[in-house]
Amino acid sequence: MGSKYEENITLPNDKTVKVYTGLFINNEFVDSVDGKRFETINPTTAQVITSVVEASEKDVDIAVEAATRAFNEEWIHVDGKKRGTLLNKLADLMERDIDDLAALEALDNGKAFTIAKVQDLPATIAVYRYFAGWCDKIHGKVIETQQDKFCYTRHEPIGVCGAIIPWNFPLLMQSWKLAPALACGNTIVLKSSELTPLTALKVGALFKEAGFPKGVVNILSGFGPTAGSTIVGRSVLKASAESNLKKVSLELGGKSPNIIFADSDLEEAVKWAYQGIYFNHGQCCSAGSRVYVEDSIYDNFLEKFKSYAQNIKVGDPFHKDTYQGPQISKRQFDRIMSYIESGKKEGATLLLGGKQHGDEGYFIEPTIFVDVNEKMKIMQEEIFGPVVAIAKFKTVDEVIEKAHLTNYGLAAAVFTKDISRAIKISNALRAGTVWGYKESGIGRELGKYALDLYTQVKTVQINLES
Repeated sequence: MGSKYEENITLPNDKTVKVYTGLFINNEFVDSVDGKRFETINPTTAQVITSVVEASEKDVDIAVEAATRAFNEEWIHVDGKKRGTLLNKLADLMERDIDDLAALEALDNGKAFTIAKVQDLPATIAVYRYFAGWCDKIHGKVIETQQDKFCYTRHEPIGVCGAIIPWNFPLLMQSWKLAPALACGNTIVLKSSELTPLTALKVGALFKEAGFPKGVVNILSGFGPTAGSTIVGRSVLKASAESNLKKVSLELGGKSPNIIFADSDLEEAVKWAYQGIYFNHGQCCSAGSRVYVEDSIYDNFLEKFKSYAQNIKVGDPFHKDTYQGPQISKRQFDRIMSYIESGKKEGATLLLGGKQHGDEGYFIEPTIFVDVNEKMKIMQEEIFGPVVAIAKFKTVDEVIEKAHLTNYGLAAAVFTKDISRAIKISNALRAGTVWGYKESGIGRELGKYALDLYTQVKTVQINLES
């Protein structure tokens, strides 16, 4: 790998880590056709970390050509056992470099280093190992049709897959795309977020070191549309329909309800509701940003929840006690603050927070709104920050109705000790566990269901001699 696209960066903890700045195509870091670069910013300080090569449509075409060639000439002939070995080797290398990867995630994303190392990276590595186990178990069925026929199905790779990942979980979302696609025998071109390109490029280097053939994995840094996620998703789906009906999976956001009944374990409900909104600085698509509490325990819940939120350690991601780091960018910071102002203007009560934390970087205080209704913007739109709205309810029918009063259906949670009620409400809620219903998207990720996205089924029928 050429030194032109490698540099050493000194981190706030005085550790030095190598970063890669080129486009990763054909197992090499290269320049773009246009020679452009863009800066990636440390959200903790609002200062430039480094600049990386910016891909254009021309570079996408080059990467697709490389992936197509790799699929047709080599990868399609690599059996499942070998693919599994390679994915496990990649996981080994990620474990070896776990400190560097966690540090880059903290630097580029603002995520607490300890959380990146203890939660995000083990989960990422587990995804690669899980799908490594599937590599030699993807198969069809023998179908009994007629006595003079032999009929079977094959689950074959699609070919070249394109993936676009967000900035909130750069490493984990990369694994959610790359691992199942590669396990099924596809090649891939992945675009990282322009806000967090560094860990994706680092993993690109590890793919090469693990022994993946040239062109199987290609990683591009660059810009995409700037509109909201649901609008972008519609445009992607439209483009698929207008081209060659590509198979599409879209995860487009959420406004997930947490429903808490009086018979629940209150301490556990408070703990998980707190995690549900403030985890990852509120930058989580399935965040429980609407909390509905049965009226008889509302005051008690609110007191305990506020106490939890007041004690969140907000600050430098490299400090060991930090739980909440900065928001990802100035633009996202401003967007969240505009929602906070909207909540106040529309009559919600600001119980806690609502201001910038500190005087440097993109930090926002953990924020709680009460006295809300379903018509308010903070109850309808995805804020993607450490902002929660808490409301009362009296009956099961009432809370189910309120839970459905958004365009999203990504996730939901129910806290109750009554298992019959839990099952009844879970069945009634129009929310998917992972990708969701309605405008939260289409498709499923993780587990066996993910394999359907990256394979196509072929039926073969053979006439037998009589």
